[in-house]
Amino acid sequence: MQLESIRQEIDAVDSQLVELLEKRMELVSQVVAYKKIHKQAVLDAKREEMIFKKVKKQVQDKRYEDTIVKTFASILKASRAYQDGCL
Repeated sequence: MQLESIRQEIDAVDSQLVELLEKRMELVSQVVAYKKIHKQAVLDAKREEMIFKKVKKQVQDKRYEDTIVKTFASILKASRAYQDGCL
């Protein structure tokens, strides 16, 4: 496979990721609204730990597990920052 065709596939996956991340952030906005009404803190450590465990289970190729978990950690960190800015 040529480098350019690999990069085109990566670009296609990136487009899907952007779409999914935007959908995730729309849901996070709903979480913010709920937390405002119920006066809840942004950080829910138990929820985050559950997410990491679930992600680890879902990774099929364990060579990528650490990187994927770190990616989710970054997503959750950015989500918390967004929530902090909204609350």
